[in-house]
Amino acid sequence: MAGRIPQDFIDELIARADIIDVVGSRVQLKKAGREYKACCPFHDEKTPSFTVSPEKGFYHCFGCGAHGTALGFLMDYERLDFVEAVEELAQLLGLDVPREASAETRSPVAPVLEIMGAAAKLYQQALREHPMAVDYLKGRGIDGERARDFGIGYAPAGWDFLLQRLGDGDDRRRLLQAGGLITAREGGGFYDRFRDRIMFPIRDGRGRTVAFGGRVLGDGEPKYLNSPETAVFHKGRELYGLYEARRATRRLESVLVVEGYLDVVSLACHGVHNAVATLGTATTTEHLKRVFRATPEVVFCFDGDRAGRDAAWRALQNTLAEMREGRQVRFLFLPDGEDPDSLIRSEGAAAFQARLSTALPLSDYLLKELKNRADTTTTEGMARLAELARPLLSQLPPGVYRELLTDRVASEVKIGRDRLAALVGDSAAPAPRPPRRPGAAPAPGRPSLVRRAIQILLHHPAAARQAEVPRGLGNARQRGVSLLQELLALLAQHPELGSAAVLERFRGRSEGPHLEKLLAEELLIGPDAAAQEFADCLLRLAERGRKDRLNELVQKAEAGALSDAEREELRGIRPGSADPEPGSDAGA
Repeated sequence: MAGRIPQDFIDELIARADIIDVVGSRVQLKKAGREYKACCPFHDEKTPSFTVSPEKGFYHCFGCGAHGTALGFLMDYERLDFVEAVEELAQLLGLDVPREASAETRSPVAPVLEIMGAAAKLYQQALREHPMAVDYLKGRGIDGERARDFGIGYAPAGWDFLLQRLGDGDDRRRLLQAGGLITAREGGGFYDRFRDRIMFPIRDGRGRTVAFGGRVLGDGEPKYLNSPETAVFHKGRELYGLYEARRATRRLESVLVVEGYLDVVSLACHGVHNAVATLGTATTTEHLKRVFRATPEVVFCFDGDRAGRDAAWRALQNTLAEMREGRQVRFLFLPDGEDPDSLIRSEGAAAFQARLSTALPLSDYLLKELKNRADTTTTEGMARLAELARPLLSQLPPGVYRELLTDRVASEVKIGRDRLAALVGDSAAPAPRPPRRPGAAPAPGRPSLVRRAIQILLHHPAAARQAEVPRGLGNARQRGVSLLQELLALLAQHPELGSAAVLERFRGRSEGPHLEKLLAEELLIGPDAAAQEFADCLLRLAERGRKDRLNELVQKAEAGALSDAEREELRGIRPGSADPEPGSDAGA
């Protein structure tokens, strides 16, 4: 269902969610005072440095710096996007996710998505009504349960199966055409794009059908026919089976990238539920970004023939820019004439899993391929290997992985690592920042009044209800005053918001990460002391604002540039005038 999720619902979701239940169902927590502790699920550690605060609705790791709300935890741990995390949390609480109707009507793709979903249901119904299509699937080892899980259907022979059922009226036919389901005839009119084919719906991350792949039943050509590019489908972005893999496995440890729809479904029939397929195109960087949001490890599986090796090399080249620390990429080559579908059916799941364990790490495959292209027994050959490696290494993001792989290539060509790094362009690369140690002291220097006031508000939002906003606060020229005023206005309008709900209001904004860090820092004062210190911060900021404004007006007066209103304002500014502005009670 299209449409924006109302902010009020997200506020309610955060207020009702118990972060201890959300995190504790996935990580073993132990009570430690008012908080809970565990070994961090986002990095390896033996001493617990991961804390969860039920009062704040916030988690933080002092080892790796990971932190966030219950929604943020679901996004990071389950590797969900924001909407998926909202839907997951709502399901845990037994709530339906509402959508704003006005947003839905503004979305030009919503009607296309609806008709794609209707077509998918018709194809599934047609499969049940055509025994020869069911027999074909059974002959490929695909049972009814797996066909249901993947939404497999059948497009009957004939030219107007969809047109007769969904194409009533010009508007509906335009939607069918926009979804790539029908094609215009040269002499006028339309006909169905998919005919006499097993239909594989391609679903996006939210499970909506955005396209189809059709496999011909007989010997017709082309054997596979995919939907064209449309407003809702871009083949360089979507991966067949990723939605199903995430539904089948709560936490994907790895993703296996194969070439065909039947490979994905056949592997699932044998218990391998983490396979996805590209859609008749090479693996793109957008594909990889999506996969790495779901898992830290990718295994590419290719045929062992020339075409498979070429596809693997293209995949490697597109992967390099995404090889950050913590990610792993491996390559598995199958025997000539075999694909994952045929191989797992002939030798079984255990033997196929054993093959997966032999997949080559990206670094090994890269060096093996380079050595096949250069004779490293000669000086000229080693120079050629270095030259072939240089543009590949330069694509890697700066960091430990790039340094280690540069070391390996330098060792192969027998030149100093620094010399090769200079050729690659590492000399100007910034050194990676060391991870923050647990309990590390903050940077020296006294925090600003604005920073302190914002931090108190995040830890104790109720302080805003007890404070009065003094006159002149907005005149303070300190960085962050506008953010402080925004927070005050937010809490004045929504005094029920807690720490986590305030953070969620800033998700996707540049201020969000900064606010998260402030909430992650310990604040060793209780609610009463927090309210008193917060009011003091506001008064001191207002006094600074009064002085800043006074200096500004004096400078304009000396330049003879004061307006009548500013001249009157200058007369009214005097020490001690930082009184509350009428009607500005933040707790009202």
